[in-house]
Amino acid sequence: MTTTTERGAAPGGSGLRGMLRGSVGIAVAMGVMNIATYGFQMVAARLLGPQEYGAVAGLMALLLVMGVLQLGLQATAARRIAATPGHVAQIELTILRVTYRAALALGALMLVLAPAVWVVLRLDSPVSAVLLAFAAVPLTIMGGQAGILQGERRWFPLALLFLGVGVPRVVIGTVCLLIWPSETSAMFGVLIALLVPATIGWFALRRDREPGESSDEHHARPVIRETTTASLALLAFFVLSNIDILIARNVLTLHEAGLYAGGLILTKAVLFLPQFVVVIAFPSMSTPEQRRRALLQSLGLVFLIGLICTIGAWVLSDVAMVFVGGAEYGEVESLLPRFAVLGTLLALIQLLVYSVLARRGTRSAYVIWMAVVVLLALSPWVTTLSGLVTTVTMVDAALFAVLLGLTLWRVSDRQTALAADREAARAED
Repeated sequence: MTTTTERGAAPGGSGLRGMLRGSVGIAVAMGVMNIATYGFQMVAARLLGPQEYGAVAGLMALLLVMGVLQLGLQATAARRIAATPGHVAQIELTILRVTYRAALALGALMLVLAPAVWVVLRLDSPVSAVLLAFAAVPLTIMGGQAGILQGERRWFPLALLFLGVGVPRVVIGTVCLLIWPSETSAMFGVLIALLVPATIGWFALRRDREPGESSDEHHARPVIRETTTASLALLAFFVLSNIDILIARNVLTLHEAGLYAGGLILTKAVLFLPQFVVVIAFPSMSTPEQRRRALLQSLGLVFLIGLICTIGAWVLSDVAMVFVGGAEYGEVESLLPRFAVLGTLLALIQLLVYSVLARRGTRSAYVIWMAVVVLLALSPWVTTLSGLVTTVTMVDAALFAVLLGLTLWRVSDRQTALAADREAARAED
C-alpha cells in the first residue's frame, strides 16, 4: 500500500525494501528512546536512593497512564490513514485539531487533580504534581503527530520524533538532578524534554497538503469517538501495567517499595524493548487481509525478545543490577528474572491490545479492567516484595491467556468471512 505524503509524494518505499528500511530505522530509534528513557530512571535511582526514587517512579507511572490519550490519538490517526489513504489530508487536519483540544483539556484536568496526586503518591511537594499536569500537554500533542506519520509510514520523521522523546529526557533530566537532586527537579526535566518531540512533530507536518477525498467519517465527532474507545482500552492496559507501583507504595514499606520500583526498571525495559514491533505491525493489523499473519509473526518476535531478556537477567544478573540502580538495590537481584518475565507478559498483552484497536474491537478492554480489579482485590494479602511480584505475574499470565484466545477467535472469524466474500465475488465474475 502506498500513502500520500506531503506534496503527494509516496513515502520512502512501501515495498519489502522500504519496509525493511523502516523497520530497522524505527527499531533503532525506539531502542535509543527506551534506553534513554530508562537511562534517566536509572540515573534518578542512583542519585536519589530507594525512598525518594519511589516517588519519581510513581510520577513516571502516572505519566504513562496519562499517555493513553496520546496513544489513543496515535492509534486512531494511524488506523484511519492506513485504511483510507485517499483521505489523508482531511484526516490529518481533523486529528491535529482534536489533538490540540485534547491536550489542553487533559492538562487542565491534571492541574485540578494535582492535590490528589500529591497525596496519593505521597510526594514531598505539590509542585511535582503541577509540573506533571503541564507535561500532559506536549505529551498528548506528539501522539497525534506520531499517528499521522505512522499511518503514512513516514518512518524517518517518526524515528526522529521517537529519538526526541528519549534523548532529551536523559540529558536534560540528568542535568536537573545533578543541580538539584529531588523529585521536583526530575519532573521539571521531564517537562522541558517533552517539548522537543512535539516540536519535531510540528516541523515534520508543517507543510500544506494537496486536497484529497473527503468523508463524514473523518469529521471530528467520529474521530473523537474512536479516540475515546482506543484511549479507554489503552487506559486499561496502562493502569494494569502501572498499578503495581501504587500498590507497592501502600502495602510495602517505603524501602521495599523503592526496591520494587528498581526491579520495575527492568520490567519496563523488557516491555518497551519490542515496542517497534507494534509500531511497524499496526498498519498491517489494520488491514483485514494482512491481520492474522501480522499478529502471529509479531507475537512470535515479541516472545523471542522477552525470552532473551529473561535469560540475560538470570545469567547476567550482576550486570542487570547496574541498570536497576546498583548496590543499594542488591536485595532485588534474585528477583530480576521474574521481573523480566513480567515485562514479557506485558509486552505480549500490549500487542494484543493494539490488535484489538486495529480491528476496532471494544470488548477485550473489559477483560483487562477485570484483571485490574482482581489485582486490587488480592493486594491486601500481599506482604512481601516477592509476593507482590508473584501475584502480579500470575494475574498478567491469566489475562494474556484469555486475551490470546479471544483475539485468535475473532481474527479467525473475520478471516473466514473475508474468504467467503472473496469466494462469492469470484462466483459472480
